[in-house]
Amino acid sequence: MTDLIQITDSHCHLDFPDFDDERDAIVARALEAGVTRMVTICTKLRQEPQVRAIAEKYAPVFYAAGIHPMSAADEPLVTVDELTALAEHPKFVGIGETGLDYHYTADSADIQKQSLPIHIEAARRTGLPLIIHSRDADEDMADILSAEHRNGAFSCVMHCYTSGPELAKTALELGFYLSMSGIATFPKSQEVRDIFANAPIDRVLVETDSPYLAPKPFRGKRNEPGYTVHTAQVGAEVFGLAYADFAARTQANFDRLFWKAAKYEAAA
Repeated sequence: MTDLIQITDSHCHLDFPDFDDERDAIVARALEAGVTRMVTICTKLRQEPQVRAIAEKYAPVFYAAGIHPMSAADEPLVTVDELTALAEHPKFVGIGETGLDYHYTADSADIQKQSLPIHIEAARRTGLPLIIHSRDADEDMADILSAEHRNGAFSCVMHCYTSGPELAKTALELGFYLSMSGIATFPKSQEVRDIFANAPIDRVLVETDSPYLAPKPFRGKRNEPGYTVHTAQVGAEVFGLAYADFAARTQANFDRLFWKAAKYEAAA
């Protein structure tokens, strides 16, 4: 493993039942592929204990927690205090995912807009990065993030970025990061690749969002953290870099944004 080029899966869902029968093997395969760190994301706060347990069991795994926008109408509204209390755990490294999703759950837009600022305030207080999910909500998302940032700075990653160029421009102007998923490897995703190509290389992360969105050549199958490498290879092509160089740049980006994970590793 030490001879492999190292890379990080900045966003996956290892607690999902898709992985229940072989979680040990999933983590082992990731390490064998050079994916030496994974951030597993809790999307419903009542599931936080299970997600935390996964991070505690596997040395390469860190975690974050929040209320996914598609669950905002079905879950109790989280409080800033609840989120900041979770941040006391040494492997808790981010706030979210949170955000806006008008593709499937536009009917709950109002409660999503109540939930998002709570997460933003928790990101401010903890200094941890906000993890944003945004789908078919570009204008509202840009307006909320811009207004909230004026009220007090916070760091943020736009996870699995597939929104339009204007939201990307706003996010980058605010100092945020864009994360590339397996969608960027699909033949019809040229617009997504173009958005990344126009982003500063020091604001790019890679992720799987597994078990979803498997990159080529696994499209249509269950995704897993080890497949981060395939997305990163496309990312290297987008930026005209050797894979080793792109991996090193995204590793540095992850360390800068997810500083608590980097600090934990340094202390280990």
